[in-house]
Amino acid sequence: MSMLSVRDVSYIYQSKYQSIEAVRHVSCVFESGKLYAVTGPSGSGKSTLLSLLAGLDLPTSGEILVEGKSMASLDRDQYRREIASVVYQSFNLFPLLTALENVIYPMELLGKKKPEAVEIAMQLIGEVGLGEKTYQQFPIMMSGGEQQRVAIARALAAGGKILLADEPTGNLDSANEKNVVELLRTLAHKQGYLVIVITHNPYVAEQADAVYRMRDGELQTDGRA
Repeated sequence: MSMLSVRDVSYIYQSKYQSIEAVRHVSCVFESGKLYAVTGPSGSGKSTLLSLLAGLDLPTSGEILVEGKSMASLDRDQYRREIASVVYQSFNLFPLLTALENVIYPMELLGKKKPEAVEIAMQLIGEVGLGEKTYQQFPIMMSGGEQQRVAIARALAAGGKILLADEPTGNLDSANEKNVVELLRTLAHKQGYLVIVITHNPYVAEQADAVYRMRDGELQTDGRA
């Protein structure tokens, strides 16, 4: 069974003066253990699709299934806490928390005891390729690549198996870009995560197992999906 299934999904932004169909009759599947890239020009609907996959909005029509269950029937706050996490281009780390505290934070929300949360956070920081010196560093003390790795570690801390990334390499130089993409591939291929990346970057798309291309709200495939 697919981890995420999108069935004839459309989404309309409705205002007093106009309606915009940002996503049009999209159908696709996303499986665990794979890295997917969703590409397309600005305004093509890819960020709206990510928002729907994250449960931030519900489709105007059609449905999204999470392991066979309709997103509309789920507690979507719980879904984002425990199943799916989003990583952004701008990292979105808490500036007054250290790297370790940033990774601990979602586990505290879930009620994990502090010693267990600290142990898991240390393990995750190591898994994303950072050392102990990072633990007590604040975001301003870290490079962009280090901040993005901490953001990924924080996204994994809740224990969910879906990682959604919105332009995760957009603020990185080429060396850090390659490191982050390799980390995302490792999470998918070796640890069984479903990783979906929204990207304009051809290099990122080339590293994906499957690529969906969006144009005018419609979804296409390059044959690897």
